[in-house]
Amino acid sequence: MANIGLEIRKMLERDSYWSVLRAYGYAGLVSGGPWVLSILSIMMIGVLAVALGVAQREVNAFQICVTYLMATSLIWTGGMQLMFTRFVADRAYASAQAEVLPNLFGVLSITMAGGFLWAAPAIFWFFTGPFFQNLLLLSNFVVLSGAWITLIFLSGMKAYRRIVQTLGKGYLLGIAVALAASPWELNGLLLGVLTGHAYLLFSFLRHIVREYPGSTLLKFDFLNQRRSFYSLFAVGTLYYLAVWVDKFIFWFVPHTSEAVIGPLRASIIYDLPIFLAYLFILPGMAVFLVSMEADFAQQHERFYRAVREGDTLMHIEYRRDRMVYAARQGIYEIFKVQGLTVVLCLLWGRELLHVVGISPLYIHLFYIDVVAVSVQVLLMAILNVLFYLDARREVLIITAFFFITNLLFTFATLHLGAETFGYGFAASVTLSAFLSLFILSHKFNRLEYETFMLQN
Repeated sequence: MANIGLEIRKMLERDSYWSVLRAYGYAGLVSGGPWVLSILSIMMIGVLAVALGVAQREVNAFQICVTYLMATSLIWTGGMQLMFTRFVADRAYASAQAEVLPNLFGVLSITMAGGFLWAAPAIFWFFTGPFFQNLLLLSNFVVLSGAWITLIFLSGMKAYRRIVQTLGKGYLLGIAVALAASPWELNGLLLGVLTGHAYLLFSFLRHIVREYPGSTLLKFDFLNQRRSFYSLFAVGTLYYLAVWVDKFIFWFVPHTSEAVIGPLRASIIYDLPIFLAYLFILPGMAVFLVSMEADFAQQHERFYRAVREGDTLMHIEYRRDRMVYAARQGIYEIFKVQGLTVVLCLLWGRELLHVVGISPLYIHLFYIDVVAVSVQVLLMAILNVLFYLDARREVLIITAFFFITNLLFTFATLHLGAETFGYGFAASVTLSAFLSLFILSHKFNRLEYETFMLQN
């Protein structure tokens, strides 16, 4: 993240409202843009497809298919995303950037080919639709699995304008192809999404090849236990399981869901508010990237440089205090901005649901979901600080706690009744955030001891 922090600081140093707006705008698009743009594009495809005469049943099936594709591909690649991110960071620190590209192709071969090997039998066994439809589902899953890996490099590239243009072109292309192929109904819509994500995958691969030229084509050094941390693989997998487990429960409990296509089910009660709420994480994500990846990353580097260069204890403690202050300020800024977002959603929530055509009966679930996803942004920021401190064991504990509590609390809300829906996820992510704050505070209090006394 050093590159993006440096570039954002350069923007902010110009000391104008335009430079601040640019810095936070780029940060928001780079950090939360792919997720938010994908949600918006799927919603837009659905609305425009209905306007063009596609049956609502086909549009619903399309949106559910894409949701499952995203969920399963994120869970499938989540562990590798984190483990490979650390590998790339270590290679960059060791000035061995030439090893990045061949190992990237190694990761892509495992995630995409491996995903194909298990997804193909599952799709063709459980889905009884036409062969071409099953092939589109499989292709979408494989391409998405590769796209999540290439997005690792997104925030490290400094060409923000090119990145934003690529994202915009990719999703516009997907929408255009989906609408052009809408006479094929579900198959045409799936083809549009596949086209858009394939364009993003190959475009970002092109950017990465230019940024990280390599001397060989394929390497698997990231699997070497001396160079990789498999605890990060567990963290990434558990985190995405924790984020999606409540959705899967509502999808597959009969009285909260209905069958849509093949084995896929949807929860009309739960799905619309939670996915609409995720659109409002962009302000918090922008602050997250600016405050944590720019300010905290700078203070973190200065502290450990003072340690490595044998600075005085007084100066090391001063650097530690500055790093702690940067972390606290970053968390406070996220809390403040995302808190304001929650207040605005509470004030204008009914009008918003009316505009997007959602029944006002969903308003209370929408409110609690907005609070929950806002706390999730805060949790991500704290986990990010713990990653900087290399607290892998602590992060594993937090993500396991998040997964287990979300699983248990969501089942509990099913027994308590519809008025408690959403509170399971909200309670789980809130308790996880408090646990992470406690662990982070304890980690900072022991930082000098662990830095000097617990190293090999």
